[in-house]
Amino acid sequence: MNLTRNPELLDRLAAAYALGTLRAGARRRFEQLAREFPQVRAAALLWQGRWSAFSEVQKPVSPDEAVWIRIDNLLQAEKNNAKLAQQRDAAPKSPGRALAWWRGLALAGSLTAAGAISVGLWAHQGLQQASQQQLASLQTQLQIAQTALQEAPQIQYVAVLADVKADASMLVTFDPRHNQLVLQRVSGFKEADNKSLQLWALPQQGAPRSLGVMGAGKLEQLTAQETDVKAIPVLAISLEPKGGVPSSTGPTGPVLFKGALIRRDL
Repeated sequence: MNLTRNPELLDRLAAAYALGTLRAGARRRFEQLAREFPQVRAAALLWQGRWSAFSEVQKPVSPDEAVWIRIDNLLQAEKNNAKLAQQRDAAPKSPGRALAWWRGLALAGSLTAAGAISVGLWAHQGLQQASQQQLASLQTQLQIAQTALQEAPQIQYVAVLADVKADASMLVTFDPRHNQLVLQRVSGFKEADNKSLQLWALPQQGAPRSLGVMGAGKLEQLTAQETDVKAIPVLAISLEPKGGVPSSTGPTGPVLFKGALIRRDL
């Protein structure tokens, strides 16, 4: 099956791959497809960014004190049982003293059972309180996650720009809700200090149109309207003098990276 023609299946597999639930042969086949198809690489990179965002809203949760108390009570009970077993082995075997020992053991067993029941009831109440606290914490985390998802970019356009060797060098995404183009370097390319990378839209007809100039950072955000990228089949990045060149002149330096711009309704 060609994943590039089945966006819904590609999206699910990319999410499972980034999350780590895609295992064994299925994971190896997905990695092979990612090496062959830029669309597959883009989907995987996109979901890796989405999952990593969740780690920023998660808060560490420490076990409630009642849990540690319950563990300590269980350990103490085991120690008491071991002492009783030692006393039983060391007790004299005469009938009279054996009977007294058995009575003492029965009394100790009754007290131990009563104590265990009390501890169990108390621990149960403590665990209930801990469960309520954990539930409240989970609800808070869920609200934070929902807010983060609402504020997260709504990616509808994605492109993987590759060099002449077909090695991915730049991931480009566009969020029409926030009118934002995001460019992420995925290779080790670094332009000289007196040069800049400039992003171009290559329409089916007409001259190239500049979409912005990148800075030196690994991640760059550019403001753009959906009309600037809609129906644009290809994006390209050229190496230009520092600060870029006017859009009307078109690229003056070599085109380093190039790739198809794909509309995706995720």
